[in-house]
Amino acid sequence: MKWRITSRPARPVRTRIAGWRECEILTVDDWEEDDTKGAKSCSVDSKHPLWDLLSLAILPFGGEVTLMRSPRFLIGSNVRLPILLMTVLIITTRAPAQEKILHNFGNGRDGSSPGSTLVFDAAGNLYGTTASGGEYGYGTVFELTPKAGVGWSEKILYNFNKGGDGEDPGASIVFDSAGNLYGTTFAGGLYGYGTVFELTPEATGGWSQRILYNFNNNGTDGYWPFYGPIIDVVGNLYGTTYQGGLNDGGTVFELSPAAGGVWTETILYSFNPNDGDGFYPAAGLVFDLVGSLYGTTSEGGTSGYGGTVFELSPAAGGKWTEKVLRDCDSGDGWDPKAGVVFDSAGNLYGTTQYLGSADGGGTVFRLTPNEDGTWTNRVLQNFNSIGSDGFYPLGLVLDSAGNLYGTTADGGSYSAGVAFRMSTNIRGSEKILLNFGGKAGYGPLAGPILDSAGNLYGTAYAGGAYGGGVVYEITP
Repeated sequence: MKWRITSRPARPVRTRIAGWRECEILTVDDWEEDDTKGAKSCSVDSKHPLWDLLSLAILPFGGEVTLMRSPRFLIGSNVRLPILLMTVLIITTRAPAQEKILHNFGNGRDGSSPGSTLVFDAAGNLYGTTASGGEYGYGTVFELTPKAGVGWSEKILYNFNKGGDGEDPGASIVFDSAGNLYGTTFAGGLYGYGTVFELTPEATGGWSQRILYNFNNNGTDGYWPFYGPIIDVVGNLYGTTYQGGLNDGGTVFELSPAAGGVWTETILYSFNPNDGDGFYPAAGLVFDLVGSLYGTTSEGGTSGYGGTVFELSPAAGGKWTEKVLRDCDSGDGWDPKAGVVFDSAGNLYGTTQYLGSADGGGTVFRLTPNEDGTWTNRVLQNFNSIGSDGFYPLGLVLDSAGNLYGTTADGGSYSAGVAFRMSTNIRGSEKILLNFGGKAGYGPLAGPILDSAGNLYGTAYAGGAYGGGVVYEITP
């Protein structure tokens, strides 16, 4: 079937993508129709160094085509995938009663496209980022405060403005003990490859921003940080960059404050795509009780493509030693693009986005440490990309009763993702709590957080009243 689209895919198409430099699409092979939902998919190539896959969405009766930046979890080349960021269905079913929309993005100069995990302060206010929108169109940091009685009010703490400033702050942020916020921008800064920033509250009620570090594609430094940093007890920041380092496979870095307000970067590890190591880390880190760091890489390992779960341990002389805890393969899921979480027994839990079963919708897995230093992998959930199950799972959060909560970026009743709960001990125990879609938001790209009462809070990348995404609360 031929479709008339205004952008004429037979020739190169240029478009701005969420405030980024222009990207060029080379060719669109063909369109395929999903007979059950009228959705379209296509395979594209891109000259952009990172966004190899761009999503195109088209109205079911021809008309205009819209080019959108693919969500961060869809990185690859020449891959045929369904459209995730724009639905061509008209959603008329009302959102389930257990979901409450706390904020709708995309109205006027508000931020849009929230793709990060949220964070609470001590007073119960929520903080997060949007990858685009705001005063200048390059993203925001926001605060949501509960109103007396009902509802939440938003305050934009900072509008990013490209140039020497960062752009696309679509990652999580973290507080230090003094109430300062720290985060990363994926692009922008002095060299255009991303930044680490600090926001400091002022006595007048505003916030001042400072760039702590500019990433640089210089052959040794990392660049393009996908995820926000974590912080240790003395105020050092730790994070990952998707590319760069000695082998251009990404890095784990540390930023340490020094006298005079200067911050110093140390590359703790450079991933190597050429020796069976993992590479392209697209998620954040987590500490264990003795100060080792744990994370994932989206590619690499012995298969070359499946990704890994790794541990970095401090060694003598300030060096860090990497150990691969799990090589992901097609049989038990591959492409982990979210981090891992610990339970009280020292087990690690995480997700893979693809494969794991014949239906290829991704997995939830558990890694259990053994006395000999190895780790045993067990798949707890295989997501089904056919039917009403969610698929493409992302971040997880664990409650005190041993339940895992998470979201998927696609699937569900409206092909817009789901929120789910499952047991850490029973395989296949997934229960869908919410089907995203329409004004309920769609495309949640980050896992939720929990409050003390067990309510879930998170973001959906698009949808809502203005189409720019939402912050939601779910009462399980």
